[in-house]
Amino acid sequence: MPEPRDIFIVCDNVEELGGLQRWAHHIARLFAGRGHRVHLVGVTHADRPHDHGQDPPYAVTVLHERRPRPRRGPVSRLAHRATVRRGAARLSALLRTARPGGVVIAAQVWAMEWVARADTRGMPVIGMSHESYAATRGSSRYRRVRRHFAGADLLLALTQADADAWAFDDISNAAAMPNPLHVEAASPSPRTEPVVVRLGRLSFEKGQDMLLEAWAEASPRHPSWRLRLYGTGPEEDALRRRAAELGLDASVEFPGATSDLEGALTGASIFALSSREEGFPMSIIEAMAYGLPTVAFDCAPGVRELLTDGRDGLVVTPGNVPEFAAALERLMGDRRLREALGDAARASVRRYAPDAILDRWERTFTLVDDRAG
Repeated sequence: MPEPRDIFIVCDNVEELGGLQRWAHHIARLFAGRGHRVHLVGVTHADRPHDHGQDPPYAVTVLHERRPRPRRGPVSRLAHRATVRRGAARLSALLRTARPGGVVIAAQVWAMEWVARADTRGMPVIGMSHESYAATRGSSRYRRVRRHFAGADLLLALTQADADAWAFDDISNAAAMPNPLHVEAASPSPRTEPVVVRLGRLSFEKGQDMLLEAWAEASPRHPSWRLRLYGTGPEEDALRRRAAELGLDASVEFPGATSDLEGALTGASIFALSSREEGFPMSIIEAMAYGLPTVAFDCAPGVRELLTDGRDGLVVTPGNVPEFAAALERLMGDRRLREALGDAARASVRRYAPDAILDRWERTFTLVDDRAG
């Protein structure tokens, strides 16, 4: 057993019902289970807080009661900097409680802005990107990642392909760290319900609009099947309108957000990931753990690392709605294929068992210790 450490995990917020937040609470519990003293830090509160469990075996702190003002104009920029300084000072006070061997993990680039201004002397800083290199490269976050994470002791991407892409982009401290399996599925879905399920925020990047288009092509030949879209988000009203325009009211359901992951997945026979961009999709990991075959757009290296087309899922060309529809139809019409791919997925996802990923984290901590030394 490694020596106990003080581990500080800093996120934009730690309260939302999102993939990053699920990862943060799960990894905090895993670290605590190995005897580490863990402190989960959110920069701000979430607009819609979610209960991630009572009496966690780790501390939770939020640096700001209210979200810092956006940086628009000279006055607001000055106010933002002052707010960041106050939050960084509070973070510095937390870090000063660390024993020798402490480490800081900045799980998001916005949070890294606070970490960069905090007093981290004597503590290695590990930055993380929970999206693909391509998604970051095409966004406004790219310049901030280069500015803030280049000075970290390590930048962890979710796949080796993404780490290599950062290395080719002159981020020489890049390495890979996948997410651990975070659900314990005692038994797989019976895969008896004629339901295709999607869990995720209802937002443009998650691509539920393309999934509706694919469903409009696939569902007429399978009238007993239903598409169930769990989640809430800014595109919810537009998606409901689009479903009505496509004549899908009778076959598409919008149950809202759910914390009953087991019920959502065991009540379905196929999982659909229609995202335009992803990192290392936790929703695919969840579906695999419950033995659901997945149809996914090949939108990120994380999808390709999780799924092998034709072996434990069906992976289709990004944005190709007719191909996605054909893959859905293939699974809806072939129960034996659903069972074969789902069983293979449940076996394959064990690669990401918590102990295996925690061992990688322990080796990473030793690596940054050696670099800092």
